[in-house]
Amino acid sequence: MARIWKTARRSIELGARTLIMGVLNTTPDSFSDGGLFDSVDRALAHAERMVAEGADIIDIGGESTRPGSSPVPVEEELRRTIPVVARLAKIFDLPLSIDTTKAEVARAALDAGVEIINDISGLRFDPRLADTAARTGAGLVLMHSRGDRASLHAQPPSEDIFAEVIAGLRQSIAEAERHGVARAQIVLDPGIGFGKTAMQNVELIARLDRLAGEFREFPLLVGPSRKSFIGHLLNGAPVDQRLHGTMATVAISIFLGAAIVRVHDVRAAVETARVADALRQIVAESYKCA
Repeated sequence: MARIWKTARRSIELGARTLIMGVLNTTPDSFSDGGLFDSVDRALAHAERMVAEGADIIDIGGESTRPGSSPVPVEEELRRTIPVVARLAKIFDLPLSIDTTKAEVARAALDAGVEIINDISGLRFDPRLADTAARTGAGLVLMHSRGDRASLHAQPPSEDIFAEVIAGLRQSIAEAERHGVARAQIVLDPGIGFGKTAMQNVELIARLDRLAGEFREFPLLVGPSRKSFIGHLLNGAPVDQRLHGTMATVAISIFLGAAIVRVHDVRAAVETARVADALRQIVAESYKCA
């Protein structure tokens, strides 16, 4: 289904092909690439590589939310992200996203050239993010997660993960609209790896079409990249050995309704998406003819 995603600087077409959001962590402690891109020059070099490999969106984050991570003060998150955003905005004409739960960081990033806010809390931690999105017209990714900042990865298993994800996303949508965010600005993320068991993550991806059906008005973003449930399925494979498992989840997510996938390995995801999109198109056409 073709949709237009309204951001602070443009209208992005979704549905014709899957868009690839490349992850740029400017943190010393992210689970997958902490410390690799925590200087402006290294972050810019990595962003350039991802753009050359075909990234459609760059998502910049300055606070790790891996298990055991500590909250980062606003001033430190600003120091890690804003110089990178400002440089990227001058170099590339593609959408930039800020991965943050803090309104102060989002405002500064938007001033520096970002046009999308990616909130892992779905407005639970700082509802002022919705005010910022409403005022600026920024795209807003609302992700489902469980617990507060300190207990994101220490929640007891949900008895019905689909019911909880659906209810949580509906609450996030309602909160965004209460602050004046238009539906055309919103993208939903089921929050793979956040407060779910390994098999619940698998189930959410395997039955993503159920979520797509529940939220027909909203595009879906899925971020399975290198997550621990993939390592669990691959007999304990470490983070740097989860590429093929990640691409399997990317392909299935695309087939079942994802409009955007958020990944660390851009080239592999671009190639996976190209093939999955072609197959999905043929399947869709066959259903029309049936």
